[in-house]
Amino acid sequence: MNLFQLRAFDAVAREGSFTRAAARLFISQPAVTGHIKALEEHYQITLLRRTARRVELTEEGTRLAAITRAMFGLAEEAQAMLEANRQLLTGRLEVAADGPHRVMPMLAQLRARYPGITVNLRLGNAQETLAALLSEHADVAVLTEVEPRKGLHLQSLGESRMCALLPVGHPWVDGQGELPLAKLDRQIMVLREPSSITRRTFDQACAEAKVQPRVLLELDSREAVTEAVAAELGIGIVSSVEVAHDPRVVARPIAGNGLINRHMIGCLQRRRELRLIQAFLSLAEQH
Repeated sequence: MNLFQLRAFDAVAREGSFTRAAARLFISQPAVTGHIKALEEHYQITLLRRTARRVELTEEGTRLAAITRAMFGLAEEAQAMLEANRQLLTGRLEVAADGPHRVMPMLAQLRARYPGITVNLRLGNAQETLAALLSEHADVAVLTEVEPRKGLHLQSLGESRMCALLPVGHPWVDGQGELPLAKLDRQIMVLREPSSITRRTFDQACAEAKVQPRVLLELDSREAVTEAVAAELGIGIVSSVEVAHDPRVVARPIAGNGLINRHMIGCLQRRRELRLIQAFLSLAEQH
């Protein structure tokens, strides 16, 4: 069995791309292609389907990917243990986050402390971020409202509060203090999709308080919510850590129960002692 061929396959399976796999392994794309072609021909098996836009695993490829991910994951852990006393001068860290606002300052601190570390950041919704961490497509993740589970290490990053996002000319802009949740009853609102953490938190708080806003527009990004509010299509809801510095809108914290979100940084428990992961986890203590 040729480990170079398996390593090339594992990289393509993780990255979903021959180009990114080549960059991950620091070899040429033709070399990656050659290794996988030789592997498939030797064992008379099809592991990957190549389309114009992406690379997909076959059923056999999916089964092999589960094995190679575990195998090379253990190899990476062994290397990390052997190099535990060496200074962090180089390395690659895969980071997933459900939003940019908390993770970007942490990456800036990481870069300042360890300028030789390369970071690959993937942004997605809460479900995608957790899935990336659990499937080992990410080493660490910045998460919101994730429940503790066996094998998952979590550290607190603090809390945020739901805010009403108002167009700058709205009469509530000049109000003092927090905006009572009850005032949003029957108000026209523009909100994120129901699967977003911000939307779920807001909906649960409204249900408990028997507040019924009129949701006339659902959007799939924070930026779209800001644009809709600026266009005076309705009132939006954003987390206090996601308030945009936009002169067209104003955010007011909302007073009420259940309007707080908890933010965490997480990794797989068995990988917690890896040096690169430890370096990132240590940043959580400063937030």
